[in-house]
Amino acid sequence: MADVYDVIVIGAGPTGENVAQRAVRGGLTAAIIESELAGGECSYWACMPSKALLRPVAAVSEANHVKGTAGARLEVPGVFDRRDEFAHHWKDDKQVEWLKNAGVDFFRGAGRISGERAVKVADTELRARQAVVVAVGTRAVVPSALAGAKPWTSREATSAHEVPDSLAIIGGGVVGCEMAAAWSALGARVTLLPRGRLLDRLPRFAGDLVAKGLADSGVDVRIGVGVTGATRNGSVTLTLDDGTTLEAAEILAATGRAPRTDDIGLESVGLTPGSWLEVDDTMRVTAVEGGWLYASGDVNHLALLTHMGKYQGRICGDAIAARAKGNEPEVRDRSSKTCIPQVIFTLPEVSAVGLTKEQAEAAGHTVRVVEYEIGDVAGAALFADGYTGHAQMIVDEDTKTILGMTLAGPGVGEMIHAATIAVAGQVPLDSLWHAVPSYPTMSELWLRLLETYGL
Repeated sequence: MADVYDVIVIGAGPTGENVAQRAVRGGLTAAIIESELAGGECSYWACMPSKALLRPVAAVSEANHVKGTAGARLEVPGVFDRRDEFAHHWKDDKQVEWLKNAGVDFFRGAGRISGERAVKVADTELRARQAVVVAVGTRAVVPSALAGAKPWTSREATSAHEVPDSLAIIGGGVVGCEMAAAWSALGARVTLLPRGRLLDRLPRFAGDLVAKGLADSGVDVRIGVGVTGATRNGSVTLTLDDGTTLEAAEILAATGRAPRTDDIGLESVGLTPGSWLEVDDTMRVTAVEGGWLYASGDVNHLALLTHMGKYQGRICGDAIAARAKGNEPEVRDRSSKTCIPQVIFTLPEVSAVGLTKEQAEAAGHTVRVVEYEIGDVAGAALFADGYTGHAQMIVDEDTKTILGMTLAGPGVGEMIHAATIAVAGQVPLDSLWHAVPSYPTMSELWLRLLETYGL
C-alpha cells in the first residue's frame, strides 16, 4: 500500500517549502522529499552563506569611504563564524521542524517519479491525489576542460573555511563577480577570467562599474580571456586561449547552471531526463497530459532566483488547492518574464528589475532611456565620499510607465524594490511624481530621473 497525499513535492528548498505550505494552507495534505538538506541550495550553499561573506566586505568598504571612519578591516575568522551561523552549520534540524509545524510530512531520500501521480523515495511509494511538484533546482555546470582539476563550484566557494593564497575564477556572471569580491577581500589573490564582459545580461555600464570596482579592490580582471585546459598537481595550472598559462591554488568554475532533473524519473512520464521543464502560468508542466505534474522554481528556467522560486511556489500551491476544489486559480504568474528583480552584491552593488532596452524593444515597446549619475544625489554624497554610481530607467512611451530599471553603486540593493513596485504595478510616471522622496536620501534619485524625463 502506498502512502497517499494530496500533493507530493520533490525538493525541499525555498520553492518546494512554499508550494507545500500553500497547499496545506489551502486545506490539502502534503509531503516533501529532499535528498540533501531541507532548506535547499539557498540556505546552505548560495544566497545565505554568500551574502554572509559579502556583507562584511561591503560594510568595510562603506566605512572606509566616509571621512572619519578610516581603518575598518575584516577579521577573517569572525567572517567565517558568522557565515557558518547563517548556514546553520550545514544542519537542517530547524528546517525539518519548521516543515513539521507547517503540517508537511518530510521524507529524506532521492525522490523519483515512477508513473502518473506516483513517486518513490527509498523503499516507500507515495501517491498523489492531486499533484506532484518538481522543485529540485539546479546544479553548477563544470566544463569538461576543467573537470580533471577538481575545481570549486559555488558550493565550495561559499562554504570553504580556509583562504587560498590565490584563486582563479572562470566566468563573469553573478557568482564569478560576487565571489571575486568576497575572496579578494578575505585575502586571496584573485584572477577573474570572463569570456565576455562582466554581467553581460545587464546594461553595459553595470558590468563596467563592477569591473573597475573589482580591479580597484585588487582583483586581476582579464576580460575576454578563456580557459582551454586545466591540470592539478597541488596547485592548478590553467591554459588560456591567449597562449599564456596561469597558476592558482584553487579555481572556481562559475560557468552556469543545469537542472537537477537527470535522475528523478522523468522518462516514466515521457519527458527527457536532464531537461528544463516548460510550464504554464500556474507552474503546470505543459508536456504532461492530465494536468497533475507541476514544476516550480529554477527547474522551469523562467527566473533562476530564490525569491522568484518562492513567488512561483506560492502560485503553484494555491493553484493546486484551487483545482482540488474544482476551481481555476485566480492568481497566475505575471512576473517571471517581465518583472524579475535581482541584486548582485559586488563592489559596487548592482540591482535591476524588469526589461532592458534591448528586451523592451524586442517585445515591441516604444522606449525612452533615462539616465542619471547617482553620485549627484545629495543622499548618495552623504552615503560615501566620492560616491560613484549610475541609474538607467526604461520608459514605455505609449503607456508612460516604467518597463525596467538598473542601478549600480554602493547601497543600491535596498533601492530596487521601489522600482519593482512601479514596474509590477504599471504605475504611471505622473503618479510617481507625487511620491515625494525623503531628503536627503538616495531615493531622491527617483525625483531626479523623473525631472530628467521631463516631468
